[in-house]
Amino acid sequence: MTNSDNNEPRAGWAQCGFNDIADVVMGQSPPSSTYNKDGQGLPFFQGKAEFQDIYPSIEKYCTEPNKIAQKGAVLMSVRAPVGPTNVAPDKCCIGRGLAAFHPLGGITTSYLLYLIRSIERELAKDGTGTTFSAINKQYIEEVRFTLPPLNEQHRIVAKIEELFSELDKGIESLKTAREQLKVYRQALLKHAFEGKLTEQWRTEHADELESAEQLLERIKQEREARYQQQLEEWKAAVKQWEADGKEGKKPRKPKAVKGDAIEPSVLENLPKLPSGWLWVPLSHLTDLIAGNAFKKSEYSDSGVRLFQIANVSFGEIVWDKIAYLPEGYLKAYPELRLSENDLVMALNRPLLDDELKIGILSESDAPSILYQRVGKFELFDDSYGRWIFNYLRSPVFISSLKQDLRGVNIPFINQTKLLQYPIPFCISEERSEVIQELEKQVSNTGHLIADIERQIRKAEALRQSILKKAFSGQLVPQDPDDEPASVLLDRIAKEKEEAVAKAKKAKAAKKKQVTRKAS
Repeated sequence: MTNSDNNEPRAGWAQCGFNDIADVVMGQSPPSSTYNKDGQGLPFFQGKAEFQDIYPSIEKYCTEPNKIAQKGAVLMSVRAPVGPTNVAPDKCCIGRGLAAFHPLGGITTSYLLYLIRSIERELAKDGTGTTFSAINKQYIEEVRFTLPPLNEQHRIVAKIEELFSELDKGIESLKTAREQLKVYRQALLKHAFEGKLTEQWRTEHADELESAEQLLERIKQEREARYQQQLEEWKAAVKQWEADGKEGKKPRKPKAVKGDAIEPSVLENLPKLPSGWLWVPLSHLTDLIAGNAFKKSEYSDSGVRLFQIANVSFGEIVWDKIAYLPEGYLKAYPELRLSENDLVMALNRPLLDDELKIGILSESDAPSILYQRVGKFELFDDSYGRWIFNYLRSPVFISSLKQDLRGVNIPFINQTKLLQYPIPFCISEERSEVIQELEKQVSNTGHLIADIERQIRKAEALRQSILKKAFSGQLVPQDPDDEPASVLLDRIAKEKEEAVAKAKKAKAAKKKQVTRKAS
């Protein structure tokens, strides 16, 4: 790879490669039996997973390292992914996922680090292409770029760090504002389900409100009526299935209505609700259907989209990852069909940064088929959808969910346990008022958060633009009195030759000494 921006060197700059300015060491993984977490041996780094902003986090050590990086070496990931960099905090062992660049001739670690980061995208492109699944030492040796005089390198690093410092302050302010908006959104959700957004409404409609007991009785009656209707529809569907020669799966029989109540000990720890509100188990309002596992051999190039865990994000549906099943699967798996306004939730890894992966399908998202690790809420009344959607994103529910997640590597929530969660409930008229006011304010907050995230992305793009200018000679002024880079490269080459000769001489002396002892 050649950096096209640097093909025409400026005054005093010179073409070179990494081998001309650094000692490059490719990592090699030692036997796993030599790993430990007790601090014995050298810190051991394997790849990008341990990288942070500048220095990698130390998670393991190695007592018998194969390849070593010295303190201050630039560590670069050379596989999955290619290009990210960190700096060795001390002498350390490196595995095959890394290469170490030891700067020579007075070139600083910071300059080398910024240089590699300026071409990270090009390195990543080659590392994930059809030619390379990773990059090797030969590839690294073939990378070409232009090197400025040593004094100019110092000016470049100083200017980069000045600009990056200002940029970092701006990004930090944006991130702080984003977190404050998220806290505000959580406060809105909390207040909404404590009845605080509709206090005035309740005052104005006091004569029309049902008691909590009346509301609970009506929920039970509506639920029973719905179940009886589903039972009749199921019987008719079974008859039709039999008339069609039992083609496809037999229609699923609806579940009987459960009358489970919330335990008094649980109620005692729940927030106090306004008059006319009550806590009910989620199972009083909805059932939950988990998706089905399909083999890769069942996939097709087109057809009906498979709705996977990657397709549900924080309050929205995303189709960055798409897989298809044949159209016939809609008929074969009617219970897994997703339609417009269906409410879905991730059952595996449902939380990230205290936000719930849950969403409501729009017209463009349907139809699709529900895959494993995602659940679809079978609402007993369509009006419950947005109420449940918003409550499950509230801090009260999130706090409870975090305590009940199971699994170490892949946290998950049990389907039965999820339906046992308490949810606040009130009459439909007040629910509509709550949702209308809540979603108006949450939407405004969401727009502000999205705008901040766009600004953060622009700031990160500006960081790359600064690096691009720096290493094409456009960031700092040139000084004709600076020693040319060609002189620096000659000096480094001479030092490397002397080091090789010294190593050969030492090796020969050692061999001679061994021979004498043997005789």
